[in-house]
Amino acid sequence: MIEVVASLCVFGLGTCFALLGSISVKLMPRLGIDQGKFGSLVSAFMFTCLVASLIVGVIIDLVGYKPVAICGFVLTALCTVAIARARTYWAVLAPCILLGFGAIALNTAGNTLLPVVLFDGKNPAAASNLGNVFFGLGLLMTPLIVSFLFQKTSYENAISVVALILLAPVIFAVLATYPESKGGFVIGDAFALLREPVVLVAALMLFCYTSLETSFCNWLPSFGKEVISAERPDADANAVDASAQRLLSLFAVAMMAGRLIASQIPVITEYGSWFIAGTALVAGLTILGMTRARSALQAQVLAVLGGLALAPIFPTMAGVTFSKFPPEVYGSIIGIMFTLGFLGASIAPRLIGNLAKGSSVQKSLKLLVPLCVLLIILAFVLVRV
Repeated sequence: MIEVVASLCVFGLGTCFALLGSISVKLMPRLGIDQGKFGSLVSAFMFTCLVASLIVGVIIDLVGYKPVAICGFVLTALCTVAIARARTYWAVLAPCILLGFGAIALNTAGNTLLPVVLFDGKNPAAASNLGNVFFGLGLLMTPLIVSFLFQKTSYENAISVVALILLAPVIFAVLATYPESKGGFVIGDAFALLREPVVLVAALMLFCYTSLETSFCNWLPSFGKEVISAERPDADANAVDASAQRLLSLFAVAMMAGRLIASQIPVITEYGSWFIAGTALVAGLTILGMTRARSALQAQVLAVLGGLALAPIFPTMAGVTFSKFPPEVYGSIIGIMFTLGFLGASIAPRLIGNLAKGSSVQKSLKLLVPLCVLLIILAFVLVRV
C-alpha cells in the first residue's frame, strides 16, 4: 500500500499545480481581475511553496513520512474548498498561500518515498519517473473534471469535487505501513548538504525547470484561448474556453507518457544529465513555436511536445541527485532543491502575466526560452560534479 500512498501524493501535487490554471478562464471574470492579478495568485502559491520546501523537507527527515502525507491531503482539500467559495481576490489569495504548504507536504512525502519503495531502491531516476506519471495524471484529470463539471453544475460545486478527490487518499495514508528510517538524522545534516555541489547545481536546475512547468500549467489555457479566438473569432465563448482548457490535459498526457518511457530506460540514472540536456533543447524549440502558433491544431501539437520534453527533467534530476546520498537525507535534499526551485516558479508566471497585459500571453512565453538554455548548461555542469 505504501507504493499507492507515494503515487497518490504526487497525484495530489499534480492536482494542486493544475488547479489555478484549470479554473483561470472562469476565476478571472468571477473575481474581476486581469492576467497580472491572476499571475500574482500563482506567484503567491509558488512563493509559499518556496518557504515551505526547506521546512517540510527537514520535518520529514525528523518525524517520518506518515504525518506529513496526512497533513498534505487534508490541508490541500480544505484550501481548495476555500478557493471554491471565495468571491474576491483577497479571499482567494489566503487559501492560495496555504495551498502551498499542503502541496509541498505531498511533494516531499511522495518524491522521497518513490526512490525508496520502487525498483527496490536501486534505480532512483527510473523510480522517480515512474512514480511521477501520477503527477501527470493529476495534471490531466483536474482540467478534464473541472471543464466537464463547469458545464453541469455551479462553479463552487465543480471545484469542491476536486477537494474531495484530494481528501480521499488520506484513508490510504493513515492505513499504510511506511519504511523505517535508520535514524541518526540531525539538523546539522541538512545544513551540511548546502556545501554539496551536486545539490546546489540540482537546485539551480530546478529553478529553471519549475519556472517552465509552472508557466505551462498556468498559462496554457490562456495561450490556447488567444490562439483559438484569433483563428475562430465567431466561435462560442464557452466552446473556446473548453478547447483552451483541454490543452492542459494534452500537456498532462504527454508528461505521463514521457515519464513512463523514461522509467523504462535502465541507464537513466547513469546518463541522466544527457537526457536532461536533450529534452531541455526540445522544450526551448517548442516554446519558440508556441510564440508563432496560428491555429488550434498547432497549439495542441506544441502542448504535447512541451509535455514530452519537460516530462523526464525533474524526476531524472532528483534521481541522479538521490543516487549520491543515503535515504535519511532525501527530505532535506528535496527541501533545498525546491527552496530555490520555487523561487523561479513564483517569478516566471507573474512576469508572463505582467508582460501579457501590454501584449499577449502567447508573445510573453518567449521569456521562458533563456531558462531552457540555462538548463542545458547546468545539465553539463551536473555531469562534472
